Amino acid sequence: MPLRRSGPARRTVPIAAGTFVSLLSVLALPLALPGSATASDAGKRPAHPEQDWMGSTIATHEGSGVRAGGSEPRASWSRRGVAGVDVSSHNGNVRWQSLRKKGVRFAYVKATEGTSYTNPYFAQQYRGSYSSGMIHGAYHFALPDHSSGSSQARYFADHGGDWSRDGKTLPGALDMEYNPYGATCYGKSHRAMVSWIHDFVRTYREETGRDAVIYTSTNWWKHCTGNSGKFGRTNPLWIPRYGSSVGSLPAGWRYHSIWQHTSSGHTVGDHNRFNGSFTRLKVLANGR
Repeated sequence: MPLRRSGPARRTVPIAAGTFVSLLSVLALPLALPGSATASDAGKRPAHPEQDWMGSTIATHEGSGVRAGGSEPRASWSRRGVAGVDVSSHNGNVRWQSLRKKGVRFAYVKATEGTSYTNPYFAQQYRGSYSSGMIHGAYHFALPDHSSGSSQARYFADHGGDWSRDGKTLPGALDMEYNPYGATCYGKSHRAMVSWIHDFVRTYREETGRDAVIYTSTNWWKHCTGNSGKFGRTNPLWIPRYGSSVGSLPAGWRYHSIWQHTSSGHTVGDHNRFNGSFTRLKVLANGR
């Protein structure tokens, strides 16, 4: 399964004859490439990446679930906004058709963490969501104290985080949250953290042609970036808040694009809503 580059976005082209061009990069497995791991990162592999998923530390630091010990009411899936889920290796093989029948229309799948981990269930989760008829995307769990933003962006793009102009692939998402291995802000000052994030999103755009979605909570963003307003004009915001509303947004963003509104939903825990119609979700996928 060869790799290729064409313009800013990279595409994987399977050899099998008769495959539709629009499905080429979506149905191709990410290759296990060496990526851009640095020497300093080699000795700092995450100890438990299977426990690090989108919102795992948010639930710990800011509360988990819509109701304490409870789960999301089924009626909430019919509320305004397009329903979505996010998954990682801790979800195992996901029953995508079941979620599709319940109204879920998009999914984000954890692809990578740092520059040494790839999700062993990525193929089933990423291909499965697409095959069920959902729009899908990939996300990267950031470890800013392990290696540079640029090296992690390249590793992500090379291991599942690439983007395809097929109308069904969302731009990759950068998961910025509390450090599961130590100091909340990974030992970085506000300025250094902003620089790291800028390094990642700049490199991701160079690699794929798209601006990465940024997933973060308002509390973490204020604490670790000094409430930077640097990214609101370029990077869509994905905000976790387990309650009846999104609450206040980080500086720079006038509105959110995705809201992770519970960590205790049906079939898989994390449920989301896109802030707009399904037509607008397709616009985000198409890059217009």
